Amino acid sequence: MKAGDEISLRLLSLLEHHPAISQRALSAELGLSLGKTHYCLRALIDKGWVKVRNFRSSQNKLAYAYALTPRGIRQRAHATLAFLQRKRVEYADLEAEIRRLEAEARRLEGNARA
Repeated sequence: MKAGDEISLRLLSLLEHHPAISQRALSAELGLSLGKTHYCLRALIDKGWVKVRNFRSSQNKLAYAYALTPRGIRQRAHATLAFLQRKRVEYADLEAEIRRLEAEARRLEGNARA
């Protein structure tokens, strides 16, 4: 999973749980600039993964509601599974590294006592 894929996954998740979130709030949640957030959001809209609707009854005509499309929901599911698999591999690698370092520390400690 590339960095852009991880941003897309986080963005899809945020939009699914907070459809009325502003781009400014998305930007803060993602830790990205407002421009980068707009660019990423626009890419998801262009791919057909997210639909945008204006709040017609809103006093603020710039308020939008975001909805994941069926394709967006499927993509989020696939991206979540890929992210989970990558994290499992990283976790296994980290466990192996910890075991190696623990064995090395025990060996060094034994040598220091001798």
